[in-house]
Parts: sequence; structure tokens; C-alpha cells
Amino acid sequence: MTSIGGAEMVDWNLAVATAVRLVRPGPEVSRDEARAVVAELRRHARTSERHVRTFTRMVPDGADVPDTPVLVVDRPGWVRANVAGFRELLGPLLGKMQDRRAGTPGGAVLGAVGGKVTGVELGMLLSFLASRVLGQYETFAPVGRDLPGVRAGGGRLLLVAPNIVHVERELEVHPHDFRLWVCLHEETHRTQFTAVPWLRDHLQGEIQTFLGATEMEPAAILERLREAAQSFAGARPDAERGDEGRSLVELVQTPEQREVLGRLTAVMSLLEGHADFVMDGVGPEVVPSVGEIREKFQQRRATGAGRLDAALRKLLGLDAKLRQYRDGERFVRAVVEQVGMDGFNRVWTSPNTLPTKAEIARPADWVARVHRKGSEPSKGE
Repeated sequence: MTSIGGAEMVDWNLAVATAVRLVRPGPEVSRDEARAVVAELRRHARTSERHVRTFTRMVPDGADVPDTPVLVVDRPGWVRANVAGFRELLGPLLGKMQDRRAGTPGGAVLGAVGGKVTGVELGMLLSFLASRVLGQYETFAPVGRDLPGVRAGGGRLLLVAPNIVHVERELEVHPHDFRLWVCLHEETHRTQFTAVPWLRDHLQGEIQTFLGATEMEPAAILERLREAAQSFAGARPDAERGDEGRSLVELVQTPEQREVLGRLTAVMSLLEGHADFVMDGVGPEVVPSVGEIREKFQQRRATGAGRLDAALRKLLGLDAKLRQYRDGERFVRAVVEQVGMDGFNRVWTSPNTLPTKAEIARPADWVARVHRKGSEPSKGE
């Protein structure tokens, strides 16, 4: 990434240091218990691969798919992995902003100060998220000494051990069942990206299009932030209908970005809903207490951890993430009921067979379009 006087737009090292300093400590466990948890998660990840592939039928017998690594990490390890991913994804956008700033008076000073401020802000955000994520299929972060992978861009599965232990204790569920249940969800994401070779590049292209539509002028960005603040405070008499249901992240987007976001929302709803559908579909055979786990976990998702947690989820758009699980699972279940698992798997054929945002809400429209049963539905949101 280009820099001015050695200063980057984001001080990535400061972001990591800030997040690691602020992140909450994990649950108390003995050294032996920690080793046992790590070993069990690794075993469950291997077991889950067989269960997921059998249930989804996404990987034909004898097919050669990448064997991406499974890493069991702590909260600082998750932070470092995600900072590496952000750095990879945001590189082109930050390079453009760096070039724009280079031509302004005092650009070097602004770069040095702004990079520090942004690094601290990113670190604070990651410290909040680091204690909540149970697992993640990391698609974009580069391969490094501390973050192994089979190849550049090959992906890796992260399981955040302290968070899994924390939640299983909080919910008072069977630890071994819960750990396998989580692994089934995350392994489904791993299968999605390893069995569908074009999916990673498609998502990356959409994200780069989204970032490329970012307004570069500070005045325009400040105006959007002002409008967003007024909308949240109820001070905008001309606020668009539905603004009160949007997060701050959504409100500061350009119209072009909202269009891309609609497509990204549909894809993420599909991926998250599919993972929930698979973990519950496999669950009854291999996770005896799956019913109790699902009920308690859904309640936890819906209520959060308190008033502050709810406010932050709203601000950051994490409530939209919860809707993705719900709406996506309904879409997958409805399609499988209509056309079976093999019929559903046509969704992985190409970007053209992915559901639109409207089709996520109306699964029959996707079936009609992709399976050519009736007229093609509207592509609007």
C-alpha cells in the first residue's frame, strides 16, 4: 500500500494492539482443559466435514477440492486474522484515498494523524466483536507465517475456542454437543467456498465494487454522517421512510453502494441460512441435544447481552446479520421442500443462479426462474 512519509491511511499495527489491549479476557479454564477443548474442536471439524458433505451433496464422490486448514484460535488470534483480511480487502480503496490526500496541503500530517485515529477506531470495533464470534471461514486474508493456508486466497476456518466455551457455559448446554454443532455450521461455510470455486472471486468482486463507489470527498462524507445522525435523533422531517430501521453503516452509503449491498445481502443470507439449515439437518443424527441448543441459542441471538450490546448491534448493522440467518434459512428450507437438495444445489451453478434479495423473501420466485417453472420474476429488491 502506498504511504506518505511512511504513514498509512490505517495504522494496522495500532489496530491490532488496541484490540488486543481492550478485548475482554476469556473464561477461566485450566491449561489441561484448554488443551482438551482445542483438541476436541479439531476432531469435530474433521468429523463435520464428512457429515456436511454427505448431507449437502455439494462435493461429488472423488472430486478434488482444496483441503483448507482449520485453526483453533483465541481472541487476539481472531483479531490478527481479521486485520490481515481487512488490509487485503481495503488496500485498493485506501490506495486511492492516499493518492487523493497526497495532492492536498498538509497531506503528510493528515495521513500520519488519520492513520493513528483510524487504527484505534478499528481496534475498538474488533475488540467488541472478538468476544462474540464463535467461528469464521476466512476467505480473503493472505497466507502468512502465523496464518497458514494452502495457497494465497485459499481460505481457512477459524474456531474461537474461548468464545465457544463462554457461550456453552452461558447457555448451560452439553459442551461436546455444542462444540460439534458450532463446527457443523462453520464447516458448511468451508464447504461452500471449497466446493464452489467461483464464489470467492464473485464475492470479492462485489465487495470491490462496493468500496469503489465510496465517496472520496470529505465534505460529502461529512454531510452523509450529519444526515445519519439527524435521522437517528429524529431531527430530519424529510427522512426517508424506513430510515429508522437502518444502521449507521447503511445510512452513510451512496445509492450505488446500496444497490451492491442488496446483492451482497442476498448472497450472505443464502450462505448463513444454508449453514443454519445444514447444522440443524445433520444435528438430530449426531448431536443428541440439538433441540435444546437451538432453542437457547436463538433466544441468545434475539436478546443480545444487554442494552449497550443492543445499541452497538443496531449501530453497526449486526441486527441485519441476524435477519440474514433467519431469512436465509427460510429460503433454503422452502426451496429444498419444493425441489429437493439436488434442485437447491443449482444455486451454486454460477452467479446468475444466486437468489436476488427479493427471491430470498419469495423462494418460489427463485424456483420459477432457475427451474423455469413459470414466468421470470422481477429482479427488484
